[in-house]
Amino acid sequence: MASSPLTCRELVELVTEYVEAALPAEERMRFEAHLARCTGCRNHVEQMRQTILITGRIAEESIAPATQRELLRLFRDWRRSYTS
Repeated sequence: MASSPLTCRELVELVTEYVEAALPAEERMRFEAHLARCTGCRNHVEQMRQTILITGRIAEESIAPATQRELLRLFRDWRRSYTS
């Protein structure tokens, strides 16, 4: 039986596992099938890759505490918007 296609929302929830090569093979195939037909999600995955690359170069102690709090707030708000 074929698996159902991923929705954009499901893809967003799996993107970290995908870029870390931690998705099981069947999920990875569903993920990549969605990417093949969805420009918005391809852009999102590329943005995540670039974010990981860039933020990996920043030392945590070099970020001002107020900036850290704001980034955490923004991430939590973003995450809520995808899980609501």
